Parts: sequence; structure tokens; C-alpha cells
Amino acid sequence: MKLIELVRAGDADAVAAELAELTPAQRRACLPELKAFRKEIREDWWRKPDITQALLIAGAGCHTAAAAAAGWLGGAEFSRGSGWRHPALLAVVESQPPEWRTAVVARLAERRTAAWWSDEYQFLEHLVLTTGCPVPTSEGFVTHWLTDRGWQRDRAPHLTGGVAGSTLWQRLSADPFVPLLVPRLFEIDEIGAELDRPWHEQQDGGGWAQCLARLAEQGVLDRDEMIDRCLARLLRGGRASDQRGFLTLLQAFAPTAQENAARVRSYLALLDALSTVAVHAQQVLAHLDEAGLLAPGLLGEASATVLFRTEKKLVRTQLSWLDKAARRDPARSGEVVLAAADAFGHPDPDVQDRALKVIARHLEAAGEEVLPQLRAASDVLNPAHTARAGELFGVELQALAEAYEELLPPVPQAVPLPGPLDSPAEVAEEIGAILAGDADVTAFERALDGLVRHAYRDRPALVKALEPVLRVHLWSGTRWADCSPPDILHVAMVAARRTTPELLRSIHRATDFGDLLASRLEEAARQLRPGRTPFLLATPTSAGGSLDAAALVERLAAYEAVGAEAGPADLSQALLRVVPTDDTEVLAAAERLTSDAGQRVARWLRSGGLPAQPSTRVRFVPGEDRGLDRWEAYTVQDAVLTVVEQPGVELDEPLAADAAKLLGPLVHSGRRTVRYWRSSPSRHWLAALPNHREELAARLLDAFANVEARGAAELLPYLAEADGPAGPAVHLAVAYGLGARLPEDRAAAVDALLMLAVRGDLDSTLLGRELAELVLIGAVKTNRLTESARAAAGTGAYGTVWSVLAGALPQLLTAKPVRGAGELLAVAADCARRSGARGPIAEVSTAARRGGASRLVKETRALQEVLAAGA
Repeated sequence: MKLIELVRAGDADAVAAELAELTPAQRRACLPELKAFRKEIREDWWRKPDITQALLIAGAGCHTAAAAAAGWLGGAEFSRGSGWRHPALLAVVESQPPEWRTAVVARLAERRTAAWWSDEYQFLEHLVLTTGCPVPTSEGFVTHWLTDRGWQRDRAPHLTGGVAGSTLWQRLSADPFVPLLVPRLFEIDEIGAELDRPWHEQQDGGGWAQCLARLAEQGVLDRDEMIDRCLARLLRGGRASDQRGFLTLLQAFAPTAQENAARVRSYLALLDALSTVAVHAQQVLAHLDEAGLLAPGLLGEASATVLFRTEKKLVRTQLSWLDKAARRDPARSGEVVLAAADAFGHPDPDVQDRALKVIARHLEAAGEEVLPQLRAASDVLNPAHTARAGELFGVELQALAEAYEELLPPVPQAVPLPGPLDSPAEVAEEIGAILAGDADVTAFERALDGLVRHAYRDRPALVKALEPVLRVHLWSGTRWADCSPPDILHVAMVAARRTTPELLRSIHRATDFGDLLASRLEEAARQLRPGRTPFLLATPTSAGGSLDAAALVERLAAYEAVGAEAGPADLSQALLRVVPTDDTEVLAAAERLTSDAGQRVARWLRSGGLPAQPSTRVRFVPGEDRGLDRWEAYTVQDAVLTVVEQPGVELDEPLAADAAKLLGPLVHSGRRTVRYWRSSPSRHWLAALPNHREELAARLLDAFANVEARGAAELLPYLAEADGPAGPAVHLAVAYGLGARLPEDRAAAVDALLMLAVRGDLDSTLLGRELAELVLIGAVKTNRLTESARAAAGTGAYGTVWSVLAGALPQLLTAKPVRGAGELLAVAADCARRSGARGPIAEVSTAARRGGASRLVKETRALQEVLAAGA
């Protein structure tokens, strides 16, 4: 049998035997057939492991140049297969001279594959040990080594290398690679998380951190070097998971006070790092100060960094450290009170109050020489503290100016979408960007239109331009996940004649938005025939997804001129995107269209487009969301949410099935699972209904209501910028976002709040009521809402924030007190004071008359005084 036939049969041993009988020239002659077959099975490699394994071995043997062989072995489709463990691969590779094998190792070691379960490392380690070549210190090899040593993996008996041991300590203590490769760990990005795996710590001997510390004790690693490298890596910054690994390692080394004192500058710099790292640095410096090992002036330097941070624990600890320092040594009181004054610029009035108390406690010992600096620092104090500061520092501080000016962001302007892509090369470039992770609506819509447009104009040129992209990216053909922009790869594959159109909607995890996108992609793939479809109708004219009515009419006129027929999914998406118009010229041009699609658009524009749906608020208990198997269950039946129902739209103009489904009735009943709990909404979903943000918000509330999750709230600013009414669903979405767990999600909700305000679409009373209800039913935590309110006020929008909180206070103050309400009242009082709000609120007046000295009562009385001022 020919070599290619043995590969097709998946007979790896026979492939190796056949290669042994061929000359180098005969092997090279087999390459064209092997490369063609590789393209043929590229989409199905995971379904044919035996064939893929045989192909890996055949290609390794037929590429007689080391660089070419390494390129073949490094193919993405081979990284996850079991071919690396097959004795036949080793036999083929070891038939080559040592210098060839050394060159292959050097090239493969540079790769950092994402396949964590690949057996490639064990194969490379064998070649390193048997050829005697230098141990690679490349990022790829070190990463593979870290993964291999971290897991107790079975090793193929014919492969040399590896270390025995059932625990990580047993493996590392016997590993000759440790002294060479461990220092490289500190130079590789995103590797710290591997050093902090909890299952390693549960083993005898501990995890990576404990093992490396023990190896330093034994002299295998240099302790001073390891500590310095830990600090240097933490100073580089990075993701929390990455930083946590190196912080754990530093703590495992447990530097002595003298070792820390020698590195005090590094710890001072770390006070500006991630919160967990800054907490550790603060603790180290405080212990050094207590031991008398902190040089004069460094306490003030540390405070200047920490007291401007937002984390209350860090700030309060710093103020406590200052207080203790002055108590231990009154001679340091001057340094302490000036350092505490840095907190006057903190956005939290409570922090400012604590700083004033520290200063008051040690002001006498500090002496009068500090007063001028304290008076100057007092200019940024919250107005609530100006009187107290005046008493302490002996000066009457300037009162808040009478004229108040609300600061809001500029009104956003629509960003026009650039024109069509001019060449097949531009189409290929945009598709490459999408497949690399670019989630931009503009890129996707122009690329999809470009595929159809250039397949119509010059398909051979398009096929040629797509070749480099399709060589890198593989189409799996699976439909486990919801359809998303990267599935444009399938349309590109059809355009390049590498596959035929197929269904793209998910079998198990479909969403209405994903199915609408799938219908568009499926239809586009079917339209890729010369002379059929010159371009797409639904391509937006603005970056937000909306479509100008005049542009749609012009496109349909061009369709009629060449006899093109509109695709149902494309036309339906165009109707959902088109902006209603009363321009008589555009409407008249639409009436002149003669095709069925043209007449539908004319009637759609004449009727005003998609009508708005009424929203009805309901309480909803989601129930249990169970995934594909028992390991994938998300139990949320104890949650209580406020959501929105809509009756659906009955249209005179029928839409394609998936478009109609998106606009169908939205009802929450029984133990219905949360619809988008496991699918992250994207901007592409918003672009499906760019002129109907209330309908969008209603259908995305499940995602926004999952306040513990990451990322959904990032869409809120774009939702606020969209067009259409902003009703209960939009305001509920913003309310959930203001209570999101992650600061970046809350920041996005703040942006949305301010965007609604500047556009005149904010119903402050409605948003306030929604926030109060979400707090009272436990869907939003008060402390998170407080942080959001403070952040919004900090932009200068004190009046806006006050108007929202004023809408929330009646419910919050008449219900059973909730934890953290006092701090929220403090923000409300500050906003009322700064914006000049006046006039009684009955519930505030009643609550202010209650007895007690709780924070809630105290802040309610302060708010009452502000509202009553000038009365």
C-alpha cells in the first residue's frame, strides 16, 4: 500500500514501517498528498484520532528538513492527540541524526500550546535527554515542564525522563531541571496561577510555593534571589490570579524582618499594587515600623499612597497604623497628623471623619507648626466636616458656593459605519481579527457583508485571500456553544469551497439572539454563489447597529436593478435595524420599489416600524438551572428577582422565524430556568435591536440580574446609548448593574446612569424605587450600591445621584433597616448638601426622630439638617 493509503487507514505502525523503506527523496515526494489530506480532514481531526495520529507520524518522517518537520509537528490539530505517545513517532524521529533532532527540539520548545493535557512535553524531554542538547529555557518548554511536574501523569514506557513521586515535593526534590527552570518562571506572563493550585497544597509536602521554599532551605535554589524575583514579579503587576501565585510564593519564603528591611523600597512600591498584594506590603511595613526598622519619613510616604486607595480596609488599617505610631512615640505626632491629612481627599466622608479623629488625638503633641499645612489640606474636605476642621485648625473654611453646576458627560454622537470593504484582502484581514477575539460589531458586519460582496464579484480572488486565515483557524463543526461572531469562519470556509453550508445554531445552549445570528450566517453561506447576492441588506450604517432608512431603500433599488432576491433572515434583520423616518423623499422612494421585499420595506416604514411593547414588572424565583449533566448544576432557587414581562408583538409584516421568536412573549413562570445564565450577552445582541432598548433590556435582564457574574454589565453603557423608550426594563438593568459584584461592572452601570441622565431619559424616581426594592429583597447588596452612588457623585453628578437616592429613601427608611444603609444615607446627605437640595421628605423626617446612635440614625439626622437648611 502507498503511504497515503496507510495514513487513511489510521495504521501508525504500518506508516512507520513504510517510511523506513523509503529514501529521503521518496519521502519528500509524498508530501503533496499528505498536505492535501491534512486539509481534507482539518475540520474532522478530533473525530478521527487514529488517522490524525498516522498523519502526524507520516508528516514527521517525510519532512527531511528539521524546520519543516517541527512546523508539521506543531500543527494545532496534533497538539491534543495521543500521537506523541505512540512508539512509532519516536522510531521515525530517532531515525534522524542527533543534530536534526536537536533542531526540532529547539523549534518545538518555543511553542506554548493551550492544550494543557498534551503529551508533547514528555516527547520533547526524551529528545533533550537522549540527544544531550542544552535544556531549553524557552517560555513554551518551561510552561510545559511546570504543567508536567504539577500533575502525576502516566508516562509512556518508551520515553526517557520524568521524575518519580506521588507528590509534588517528591517530584521536584528529584528533578535536575529545577535550578535551571525555576528562575524562568518569574519571567513568563500569566503563569502565577499554576503556582497556587489548591490540590497541590493538600498533598504531603505542599504545593509549588511550599516546595520551592523547602528547596531554597536545602540550597537547591538561592533564597535571596527567589525573594528578589518574587518582589520584582509583583511589581510588574498583572491579573489577580497571576499575582496571587507569586504572593503565595513570597509568603512561603517568610522573609525575616532584616530581609524585609533591606527591601523596604520594593514594599513601599507594592502599596500601589493589587489589593491583596498591597495588604501584604502594608503588614510588612507596619511590622518593620513597630520593630523600629522603618526610616524616618517612610511612614508618611506609605500613607500618601494608601490613603488615596478606595479599599476601606486598607485605608482604615493605615489610619490605625498612624494612630499607633504616635501613641508609641509622641515625637512622631507631627509626621502622623500631616500623613493623616492625606485622607482629606478620600471620596468617603467616613474616612475623612476617621482622619480628623486621628489628627485631633495627636494635634497637641504635634505642635502649632503643622497648622498651616493642615489648613491647606482642609480645602478638599467634604462640607459635612468643614465646621469640625475649622474648630481644630483655627480657621473658618470657605463655605460651599451657592451656585451649583451639574457635571455630566457629553451627549454621545452616532458613529457612522465605514463603507464596504474594498478588497478580498481587507475581508480576510477583518475575519482574522474577529477570530483573534475582536468583538467589534463594525468589524463583524463589514466582514460578513464583504464575504457575500466579494464572492459575488470575484470568488477566486476571495478564495486566494482567505487561504492564510483558513490555514491557521480550524472549523470544528461542533454546535455545543451558542452561535457567536467567530462562527463567521464557517461562512469563510464555504466561500473558499472547503465545506458546504450547515446549521450553526447550538443544540444545547442556544439563545434567541444566537439563533438569529445563526440564521443570518447560514443564509449568507447559502448565498455565496456568483450572480446571486451582490451584498447584504442588514449591514448597519452606524457603529451601534442601526440602519438608515435611505440606505436600505437604496440597497433594495440596487437589488431590483440586478434581479437579486433578498434573503428572509437578512431582510428581517434589516427591518429590525432600520431607523423610522418621516422624510417624504425616502418614503416616496420606498413606495417606488417593485419587488416583494421593497414593498414590505415601504409598508414597514409607512407604519413607523417595530412598535414598542409595554413592560410589566413581576417578582420571579428562577428555580434551578441544570446543565447538561449532574456536574453542571447552578442552584439559584433561593434567589428572588424583579424582572419584566412583555406580551410580544403581532406584526402585519411577517418576519423570519428566528427574528419573530426574538420578539415573542416574554413570560416568567414556574421554575423556568434563567435563560442566559450560561451565555454571556455581547454587543452583537444589542445590534440586533438597536432602536428598541426596552425590548433588549427585558430580554437581557436574566443576565444583568446575575449580579455575582462577570461581564454582563459591561453592555449597560451601550444599552443606554441605544434608541427607543427607556422604561422599567432599562431602569431595572441599570439598577442591577449598580449592585454588581465586580467594580468594573459597577463602573459600567455608573456610565449608563450618567448616559441616561445626559440624554434626558433618566426617570430618577423609578430608578430609586427599583433600587430600594432590589435591596429589600436581597437582590442587591447595599455596600455595592453605595460604592456605585459614590463613584457617580464623584464625577460631579451630585444632583443626579441625589435625585435617584431620594426616590429610594422612602422605601428604605420605612422597612426594617438593612445592613449598610447608614453609609448609603451618608452619600445621599453629601449629594444633597453639594447640589443644594432642599425640602422635606416625610420618611426622612420620621426616621430622624427615632432614638438611638446607630450610623443609620446619625446619617438620617444629618440628611434632615441639610434638607431643612434655609427653611
